[in-house]
Amino acid sequence: MRNFKIQSKGLVSEEFLKINISDFHCACKYISELPYKRNSDKNDIKIIFKDFGGTCSTKHATLRKLALENDQPNIKLILGIFKMDAEYTVKIKNTLDKFSLHYIPEAHNYLKIEDEYYDFTRSNSDYVQFKNKLLIEKEIDYDEITSGKILFHKNFLEKWIFDEKIPFTPQEIWNIREQCIEDLQEDDPEEIRNFSPVCFQGSAEMNEEFKQ
Repeated sequence: MRNFKIQSKGLVSEEFLKINISDFHCACKYISELPYKRNSDKNDIKIIFKDFGGTCSTKHATLRKLALENDQPNIKLILGIFKMDAEYTVKIKNTLDKFSLHYIPEAHNYLKIEDEYYDFTRSNSDYVQFKNKLLIEKEIDYDEITSGKILFHKNFLEKWIFDEKIPFTPQEIWNIREQCIEDLQEDDPEEIRNFSPVCFQGSAEMNEEFKQ
């Protein structure tokens, strides 16, 4: 994966430099290791630093904004909708079983860099985990992760309910989906306070970790 040195050229760049993160690879590693949690204000581009955590939306929007600040427009933010099922994450199995659903179409954000896809939601996240479950995807920008993403997702769900003859209303499906998101946040590791990674641009360790 292409790397670049972070310059003091914007809000997000400055936040990373404050915590001694000086290149894109280290920024991605830091983001992936932050706890998965809903944010207090998704419109605040610095919110992951304030909340010490984030979702796929805020984490990848932050990386997209970082890329733009450092003249790297080839690092794209993608919105995909995939079949979120118990194979993807066992945490939602009980909720799906309760409503006799095999899966729920879930919106997910990740990055596309040239022809490769990267997921930094968690340290063990990988695009291949949902690649074959994708139903649709499109490119968006860092400031479209709130109302724009929700509208796209809800419109997709309405069509899915109609086409698949799902015995629930759009609002009922949305509520079930909300419970699944709550399930995903259970039993995550506690936040690592005062986290300060030792990471150097071009290091052998980082090059090996991100060359996939």
